[in-house]
Amino acid sequence: MRWLEEGLLELLDQTGLPGTVNYLRCSDYHEVATAIKNLSVRGAPAIGAAAAYGLALAAGKIETGSREAYIAELREAAGELAATRPTAVNLCWAVDRVMRRLVGAQSDDPAVLRQVVLDEAHAIHQEDESGNRRMGKYGRELIPQGARILTHCNAGALATAGYGTALGVIRAAREEGKDISVFAGETRPLLQGARLTAWEMCQEGIPVTVITDNMAGYLMAKGMVDLVLVGADRITAGGDVANKIGTYSLAVLAKEHNIPFYVAAPISTVDLSLTSGSEITIEERDMAEVTHLAGQQIAPTGVQVWNPAFDVTPARLVAAIITERGIVRPPYLENLKKTVEG
Repeated sequence: MRWLEEGLLELLDQTGLPGTVNYLRCSDYHEVATAIKNLSVRGAPAIGAAAAYGLALAAGKIETGSREAYIAELREAAGELAATRPTAVNLCWAVDRVMRRLVGAQSDDPAVLRQVVLDEAHAIHQEDESGNRRMGKYGRELIPQGARILTHCNAGALATAGYGTALGVIRAAREEGKDISVFAGETRPLLQGARLTAWEMCQEGIPVTVITDNMAGYLMAKGMVDLVLVGADRITAGGDVANKIGTYSLAVLAKEHNIPFYVAAPISTVDLSLTSGSEITIEERDMAEVTHLAGQQIAPTGVQVWNPAFDVTPARLVAAIITERGIVRPPYLENLKKTVEG
């Protein structure tokens, strides 16, 4: 994503990849909200940064001279943006951070308040990219030479402000000179692994093999996987991890085959207000994502569909959580709190 000098937010439309590279230019926060809902921009850190810029677009259109009315109007936009994807905590985190910064600004001048909002959005964007690079440096310690890494969904530059979380760790290991390769689960129903992760790895020149989601167990049984590495949309204080649907299955399979299961995510993904994964709101999406593929209907008309976008992996299955502040290991209830607050 990129903030343009003319006051527009430019987003790469991920729904067209890998076949079509198209950029959306958003001029108001409603367009940003739609882009998040439609998955044109996706990935927890990316939608957080996009929502922050959405608030900057909203701030630029508020004409009232009253500070209280200005904040109230922007709060309405914040509420709409925060409601677009309920599972990813980075979204609410970014929106709340911008609003706190605005409320704390000591000015009644709308021009100053607009600049405060934009500056905070820039800070969120820049901090995410630099944090991802630090995360990569910590995480590459867990990647042995010659590692064959299984990943799920997309946790690369496309899902962040730049560089990536899980794929950022893979990039960092490759930049260190390690000879590694990636297995990308296709990630039904929207194929983020086949479309996006595979595309990113090809762009980087990192060997990647796409497998269908139901091949993962056999792949592990054949001894072809050394570790599983995924991103996250929300992590509880106790270390339970919400990530793209199918992640839990991989964690269970990894445990059965004595393969380490790692999660890479920024501190903003950790929600200390929740202690258990059962408290996480899981987004359920349109049934057409399951009944149709590339616009073609593949299931009978009238069939019932259950389409949760995420599942929860219990902390007992997670060997370590990689953050921009270091690698966190069990006991998570103690060590995540120290890492977030320290």
